[in-house]
Amino acid sequence: MDGLTFDLAQTPLRDVNQFLHQDPLHNGGQTIQILNPDGAHNIAVGIDAPIQVEIQGHVGYYAAGMNKLATVTIHGNAGPSVAENMMSGRVHVKGFASVSAGASAHGGLLVIDGDAGLRCGISLKGGDIVVGGSVGSFSAFMAQAGRIVVCGNAGDALGDSLYEAVIYIRGKIKSLGADAQIEPMTAADYASVEELLAKAGFTYDPKEFQRVASAKQLYHWNADANQEY
Repeated sequence: MDGLTFDLAQTPLRDVNQFLHQDPLHNGGQTIQILNPDGAHNIAVGIDAPIQVEIQGHVGYYAAGMNKLATVTIHGNAGPSVAENMMSGRVHVKGFASVSAGASAHGGLLVIDGDAGLRCGISLKGGDIVVGGSVGSFSAFMAQAGRIVVCGNAGDALGDSLYEAVIYIRGKIKSLGADAQIEPMTAADYASVEELLAKAGFTYDPKEFQRVASAKQLYHWNADANQEY
């Protein structure tokens, strides 16, 4: 494959990230290969260019954080907060993702082929997340905008304190969080699921999914609720 290759066994990560921040478009926007990541943290963070980055192995925390425009593929598992605060572009984890995947993402698409840990999509602000496996407890906690598609199951408190984000889940829900409820799927919902599954490369039937959204009972303080919602 044409492009540039960095081997983290030989090149400091700081130098690689500095190149990704300053020089990628000067080299024709080539595909950039990163070898031997060995679980290093903060790989490919803060990219602001329409380039492709292929990370050949497992990564630590905050991989591809604050991504903008770039397509980052991780050929392995990802530690906490992969694609945290992503603005646009695409981040694809070919393995599993740890806690807080896609936290606070404003835009773009995060695809996780395997399972995601606790708090997937916490405080989501407009991005899209597609998980091929299951998600842990408190996923989509306080998610404000955006869409999450879960092709497997969900742990406890799914969608706790949701705002305007929507969750589409194919499997079983251990429990819903405060103010989250299952709602009927509309034609627009089926279209959204079909679109996101296609982008992620999954072939599930959208009709197998159900919609979880906010009941909006927490939008206003209720003095008579006795702290029970």
